[in-house]
Amino acid sequence: MEIKKMAFAGSWYPVGASECEASIQGFLKEKSGPFKGNFLGGIVPHAGWYYSGSIACRVIASLKSDDTIDTILLFGAHMHKESEPFILTQGAIETPFGEIEVDGQLVDKICAGINIRQRSPLNFPDENTLELQYPFIKYFYPDAKIVACGVAPSFFASIIGSTAVEEARNLSKNIRVIGSTDMTHYGPDFGFTRAGTGKKAVEWVKNENDKSAIEAMMGMDESNIIAQGLENKNMCCPGAAAATTAALKKLGAVKAVELDYATSFEKSASDSFVGYAGILYAVS
Repeated sequence: MEIKKMAFAGSWYPVGASECEASIQGFLKEKSGPFKGNFLGGIVPHAGWYYSGSIACRVIASLKSDDTIDTILLFGAHMHKESEPFILTQGAIETPFGEIEVDGQLVDKICAGINIRQRSPLNFPDENTLELQYPFIKYFYPDAKIVACGVAPSFFASIIGSTAVEEARNLSKNIRVIGSTDMTHYGPDFGFTRAGTGKKAVEWVKNENDKSAIEAMMGMDESNIIAQGLENKNMCCPGAAAATTAALKKLGAVKAVELDYATSFEKSASDSFVGYAGILYAVS
């Protein structure tokens, strides 16, 4: 069986299981911790755990259920509008807590329904948008399988999300959906300085640019999500966010809750910084 090996362990997150668990237990105690509710999915950030691991951890932990969760749908990847979406077809994914098996049965059904590039573990890209979530998924859902998919910011994102859920339903699988995107990448390092520098730039990102993106995601409006990301540069993976909201609407989610928001500026003050949001979606 082919294994997708870790590429960011030891730098973006700890390489060992005990170190990862210590980080996770610390994240769970931050702020209000995980939210309680009937959450079907969420949006998470994907920076190094030092910067955004707490938000991602608490969102993913909030998806736990008394019922067995069969499969996690994970959407991510840095892609342009014209990029070709891709999916991991078989094998398993390495994490510090052990391997996550790819849900090949569900992947086959998805690939039969839509035109998406199929990649084996040995040809699957090293994507921090996806890999930073793998340890959290394995830790909280040790028996769940995974479908990992890169989604471009185009109309096809909604089709991918809704098709994945439809095929999961046809297979009677209990699933959860996670979309991975960071928010505004601001400053000279990113070639984006629309609001100047200093404190006023941070406030503009928080209260205007990222706020608009969060409102689009909470409104579950795929077209607006993609438009926000492409026009305002306030999401680096709007395709993943759009696929996630389309999937969750197909599952019956109608309510969004903002778990947390932060920027890297709070951890390391700089003229270049990134925003992070955690959003959960529920049926009521």
